[in-house]
Amino acid sequence: MYRRILIANRGEIALRVIRACREMGIESVAIFSEADRGSAYLDFADEAICVGTAKSADSYLKFDRVISAAEVSGAEAIHPGYGFLAENAKFNEVCRSCEIDFIGPMPGPMERLGNKDLARQLAMSANVPVVPGSDGIISDDGEAKRVAEGIGYPVLIKAVAGGGGKGMRIAETAEDLSTALNQARTEAAAAFGNGDVYIEKFVSQPRHVEVQILADTHGNVVHLWERDCSTQRRHQKLIEESPAPNLPSATRTAMCEAAVRLIQNAEYSNAATVEFIVDSDNNFYFIEVNARIQVEHPVSEMVTGIDLIKSQILVAAGEKIPYRQSDIHCRGVAMECRINAEDPAADFRPNPGKITHMIAPGGLGVRFDSHVYTGYTVPPHYDSMIGKLIVHQPTRLQAIECMSRALDELCIEGIATTIPFHRRILREPAFVDGSMDTKFVERNWEHLSSRD
Repeated sequence: MYRRILIANRGEIALRVIRACREMGIESVAIFSEADRGSAYLDFADEAICVGTAKSADSYLKFDRVISAAEVSGAEAIHPGYGFLAENAKFNEVCRSCEIDFIGPMPGPMERLGNKDLARQLAMSANVPVVPGSDGIISDDGEAKRVAEGIGYPVLIKAVAGGGGKGMRIAETAEDLSTALNQARTEAAAAFGNGDVYIEKFVSQPRHVEVQILADTHGNVVHLWERDCSTQRRHQKLIEESPAPNLPSATRTAMCEAAVRLIQNAEYSNAATVEFIVDSDNNFYFIEVNARIQVEHPVSEMVTGIDLIKSQILVAAGEKIPYRQSDIHCRGVAMECRINAEDPAADFRPNPGKITHMIAPGGLGVRFDSHVYTGYTVPPHYDSMIGKLIVHQPTRLQAIECMSRALDELCIEGIATTIPFHRRILREPAFVDGSMDTKFVERNWEHLSSRD
């Protein structure tokens, strides 16, 4: 087992890994930028090292500085968290070449699954359903037109790299296709340095359901059931829950088994999330793999009782997964609200600044993962998420009631947050009965975005 781990991240996820390390008797090393100097979470690490200025490209994304911090601190492994370098196969490779373990998959599987076109091919070879579309990267507009006419409009153009909705465009008709292709390629090239795209049939009003996977280096692969992430806006998740509401048992079982087959086929180890869309007839289709821990991993932890961060560390150190699939049960309902420093009434404009007063909620089945506190200044340089409010209750209705109460208790003053927006979502009939899809927020935008 490792003696010391460096966390190549910041904020909430850095604190989450620090806590897991402490419980495992492992020393932790935190890195920070000048913008995060003095942050309270750094005090919980055994050592903290500055790696550069506020700009991510000069600190958290700087290979040589992160590796140097690991070497000078004596860290034997690096946990990347999510974001930043978490799915960077080159950084993964550099870590291992410097004889520092990367707590995640090997570079090869990470790179293959990070390319949506290659991941799609792996899925098909594992007999995992995929959305009808192009066989590979679209090289020219003529090929795009032939594919689109073959599967029928509307079609979805998707970047092979990256995520978060960047490099995605819908072409409703043949007249829209060329413009949509150019827009998707341009945005993908700017965001990911790769403008390659492919085409899929557009599934209207789908649900977004993903399966949490854990795999070791001994060939063992298990799933921790599914999470529904349909409550989102512009492909950015707002609320996640497990189990997925109103999902037939047969569909659930088949989807989880398909996710396991894909990960086995990719010869992957460590934590991963296999994402699917589910249509109105409960047919499911593979869309992508996230080769890292997810923001919403606490949802799966709450319903299964399995600590995913500790599991990541154990697997990376060469340990076998200590349980079989039959040992993993989904108990009760867990739900997570992402608390962002954003103003929903101003089109979710980021709202960095000083938190003048904060009170965290509590009570049975309530968990608040956050690094912020009264007096903390949210910097403008990074993602606006400042916390995750998670509840776990016996039934979905009880989870909604508990979350509503916890949101009422959660007090963050001095900056605008998404707390009022979440309160309104929880009152929406379509959310309460579990009939939401990925366009649920857009359809109800007018009154969801109004100020209380």
